[in-house]
This record gives sequence, structure tokens and C-alpha cells, in this order.
Amino acid sequence: MQKNVQLLLRLIIFTIGLLIMSFGIVLIIVSNFGASPWDVLHVGLYYQLGLSIGTWSILVGVTILGSSALMMKRLPQFGAYLNMLLIGIFIDMFMLLPFLTEPNSLLGKIGMFLIGMILYSYGMGIYLSAKLGAGPRDSFMLAMQEKTGWKVSTVRRIMEIVVLVIGWLLGGPVFVGTLIFSVTLGTFIGFALPQCQGLTDKILRKRINNNVAKELERGAS
Repeated sequence: MQKNVQLLLRLIIFTIGLLIMSFGIVLIIVSNFGASPWDVLHVGLYYQLGLSIGTWSILVGVTILGSSALMMKRLPQFGAYLNMLLIGIFIDMFMLLPFLTEPNSLLGKIGMFLIGMILYSYGMGIYLSAKLGAGPRDSFMLAMQEKTGWKVSTVRRIMEIVVLVIGWLLGGPVFVGTLIFSVTLGTFIGFALPQCQGLTDKILRKRINNNVAKELERGAS
């Protein structure tokens, strides 16, 4: 029972994190100040082949997870599949919001972009703090690192460059924000993740303590 409650709490935290992260992704895309390398690819595919940005996020995720499974000869954690599906669904959901439109001024674009980056970073920090598994891109990165023996930073950098070039060739939104995102995201996440992890650990510990107290009360009665 205790384990089931813990898993449910982790799933709720995981989902909230993905919801916030997806909203950040949409703000970055709508700002038209330059999307992340992966979203440049998703938007480029949307421009060229239709469907929706969220659908392409899911389809690309399926391809990456399949490649990771083949390389590692084992299935990724279930959180990777949940991550892939929910982010795609949430992106399409937020893209439908009528009040989310591209700002008219450069200052407005920058403001929306920065808010998007903050939400993206904290959303990622929250979902990672639940420890239910990394997303498809991170799973593929770890699989490549294990196969090649290269540093994680090197593998990630190569992945981002390849994806960015393909997305750019497909007409994806590459601009100043793309460079800012690529260079500063690690700093944003490095700041957000410890805070999110501390909060999640506190919530889970509090739940455990409450359950223990209840069990003691039952035993005493």
C-alpha cells in the first residue's frame, strides 16, 4: 500500500512537471525568437508534412526510443514512454489556446521566450525529480554514450547539431533564441533541478511520515 501511494505521488509530480515543461516549449515556439534544436525539427516536419507539432514530437520520440532499445538490447523505463506521449499531447493542447499569439514587439518576443525557458527548466526539474525515467532523447543519449564510449556532453552536442541542421533544412524556426537555448539551458536546469529535487523529496518524506504516524495510531488503538 505504501509503495502504491509513493508511486502515485511520483506519477502526479512527473505529470505536473511535463505539463509545465510543455507549456514552456509552446511559449518558446510561439515567441518566434528561435526554438530548441529538437523543436526546430518538430516544427520543420510540421511545416513540410502536416500533422501537428505534438504528433511529430511523439513520432520522433517513438523512433528514438526504438533506436535506444535496439542499441541497449533492453526496453527503456516506462517513464520514457509516458514522457513521450504526454509531452506531445500537452504541446498540441497548449497550441490550441486562443490567447497564445506571437508578440508584436521584439521585447515581447524576448520576454515570452525567457518565460518559456524558465518554465521549461523547472518543468524538467520537477519531472526528473520524480525519478520515473528520462525522456526519449536522454535515453538515446545514454545509449549512444554506452556504445561509443564518448563523453555524455560530446554525444549530446553531436545530437543537438545534427537535429538542428535537419530541422533548419526543413524550415524550422532557427533564430537567436536557438543559440541562447543551446548555450544556457544547462545553467537554467542546473539552477532549477536541485530546488525541484529538494521539494519533491520533502513532499515524499512528509507523506511517509504521515503514513507511519497513522500506522502507529492504529497499533496503539
